[in-house]
Amino acid sequence: MSRVLIIGAGGVGRVVTHKCAQNADCFSDIWLASRTVSKCDQIASEVSEKTGRTIHTAAVDADSVAELVSLIRKVNPFMIINVALPYQDLTIMDACLETGVHYLDTANYEPLDEAKFEYSWQWAYRERFEKAGLMALLGSGFDPGVTNVFCAYMQKHHFDTMDYVDILDCNGGDHGYAFATNFNPEINIREVTSNGRYFENGEWIETKPMQFKKQFDFEQVGPKNMYLLYHEEMESLSVNLKGVKRMRFWMTFGDAYLKHLEVFRNIGLDSIEPIMFEGREIVPIQFLKALLPDPASLGPRTVGKTNIGVIVKGTKDGKPVSRYIYNICDHQECYRETNAQGVSYTTGVPAMIGAMMMIQGNWMKAGVYNMEEFDPDPFMAALNKQGLPWTDIETDIDVDALPA
Repeated sequence: MSRVLIIGAGGVGRVVTHKCAQNADCFSDIWLASRTVSKCDQIASEVSEKTGRTIHTAAVDADSVAELVSLIRKVNPFMIINVALPYQDLTIMDACLETGVHYLDTANYEPLDEAKFEYSWQWAYRERFEKAGLMALLGSGFDPGVTNVFCAYMQKHHFDTMDYVDILDCNGGDHGYAFATNFNPEINIREVTSNGRYFENGEWIETKPMQFKKQFDFEQVGPKNMYLLYHEEMESLSVNLKGVKRMRFWMTFGDAYLKHLEVFRNIGLDSIEPIMFEGREIVPIQFLKALLPDPASLGPRTVGKTNIGVIVKGTKDGKPVSRYIYNICDHQECYRETNAQGVSYTTGVPAMIGAMMMIQGNWMKAGVYNMEEFDPDPFMAALNKQGLPWTDIETDIDVDALPA
């Protein structure tokens, strides 16, 4: 059993705290910290009501290494579960190195002043973590995270060569708002409005935002339009999966969401460049974030399901193989269990499982690693036990043949 410090009290932090509390045999002591301690106290109260466990809370500015170091030394955890903002990954990693604790996050570092996310900044910490005898596990959410593990599982059990990999992310949930995002609006809008990219024949091919569309019939959700985006798990998978000829990421969006997004872009509300307004400087996308519903408030009103999975085409023993592995999650079931909607749930549960893998020693090795670099089997077994059961089937689905 181990003590953990969770940093971040949004929807994902809520789920991680609930799930750690449910697994007392692994997580002996749980601390939850964020800039706003009242959010932590609210989650602690909810968890206590459901599980009877005490969650310790604290205030911390995750942009400040000094504040983080002070709190870590007070708590003395085995590891940090970082579910704060991607902008804060590096300060938290610095604090972990200074205090000698292990690290886990769910999203790779992104600079505050540039709409760009990649692993290079965090991979640069490898040698320091190795020398310190510490482990950093990157991207232990769903995508990235579970999708990486799905790929590793396929590679281990079903394929000699994985030629074509398509990652499909569908949120069929309805929250009733004209426009809202299911996680941090600033991160979400920056991700969606950036140029797309896919990996083919050893090269990255850039696309315009929403340039490529396919219609896919998702089990228990129905037909949805999905669009080609760049997503961070492809960066590490392109390195760690050997011999992949092409890898793409697809995400579903409704017409209303895209229309609102188009308007925001046309009038500059998605900009990260500061402007002057009535004598003070504001960042348009941060102003927009303040106008939109808090993703953590969507749980009670979101109905429907998510369906996220990976389709792989390749060979086994010289014969063609095509398989589809996926998870379906119900928003209202997630809310009943953790007071959070399905998008937070599908990120928070894998964060807890990643921490469990490290604490139990299934995944423990000094350095900085992505999810697919470890044995997928214990993680896959834990998904079935912890609320994210998966289906692994042969398929004749050809993504390229789907209607546009």
